[in-house]
Amino acid sequence: MAKINLRAWREELAAERQKQFVVNIVAAAFLAAVVVFLIGFYFDMQTDRQKARNGYLRTEIAQLDAQLVQIKELKEKRKRLLNRLNAIQELQGTRSLIVRSFDEMVRVLPDGVHYKSLKRNGSVISLAGLASKSDDVSDLMRSVYAS
Repeated sequence: MAKINLRAWREELAAERQKQFVVNIVAAAFLAAVVVFLIGFYFDMQTDRQKARNGYLRTEIAQLDAQLVQIKELKEKRKRLLNRLNAIQELQGTRSLIVRSFDEMVRVLPDGVHYKSLKRNGSVISLAGLASKSDDVSDLMRSVYAS
């Protein structure tokens, strides 16, 4: 039987496999680097988008805060106007009462009595005056009660 030297062929095949292994490792490392770069780029892009959204939300919140301040100011203004309107309506409603009260005070005033001061606190009217006789005061009190 003839002897065939297969050693050279095996060494070439091993060298070829070694080369292929190194190429595969380099390709895998390059592919892994590309994947890591793409994942990092994706996360950066998502972070930038979220920052943009947060910025937009901050501006909208600032606008809403400004509108809330305006609403509070308008509510205060409305409250002041309603108070003023109620005071005017109260004065308009009691206008005829005041005129009638003064008219009655003059009608019931007996001779010998004169008024010195008049004070009104809500619905209570306080009179101060001078009388020549105590009977005149009694007559005034009866006249006021009767009117």
